[in-house]
Amino acid sequence: MKMVWADKKLVGEHYTNDKAYLESVGQKALFAARDRGVEMKETALEIGQRVRASNMRYVSTGPVVAFVLEGNTAVQTVRNIIGGTNPLTADIGTIRGDLTIDDFTQADQEKRSVRNLMHTSGDVDEAKREIPLWFTNEELHDYQTVMDKVLHDPHWDAEK
Repeated sequence: MKMVWADKKLVGEHYTNDKAYLESVGQKALFAARDRGVEMKETALEIGQRVRASNMRYVSTGPVVAFVLEGNTAVQTVRNIIGGTNPLTADIGTIRGDLTIDDFTQADQEKRSVRNLMHTSGDVDEAKREIPLWFTNEELHDYQTVMDKVLHDPHWDAEK
């Protein structure tokens, strides 16, 4: 874990300028708007480009805390703790549900991305792409927790 003042270059690598990625972001926004009964006039690509630009401005505005967690089901566990992308509908007891006051409707009206406090990788492949952007190999450490030893080490013996 570390605190980083991310510049736009780093954030631009994190939120890639890949057309397929931008369209997938735009599609999610279009589906979410449709679910709220809102018709958006932009294409998925235009929305994705707008969201990327907004995220680049927002994330590079001040310091962020970056961290890596690993382990069985780490991605899903972190996503459960953080809560859904739309803070307005995120579960109570999650970080986004309890601490974020922004929502998709307001963000759409202001033509910006939702400011939902946190980002988490969507899957292991995304995490593998994002981690090297934020951390050097020297900043990452391998170690076995007591829980790992008890649950997964075939040589561990509780009787010893």
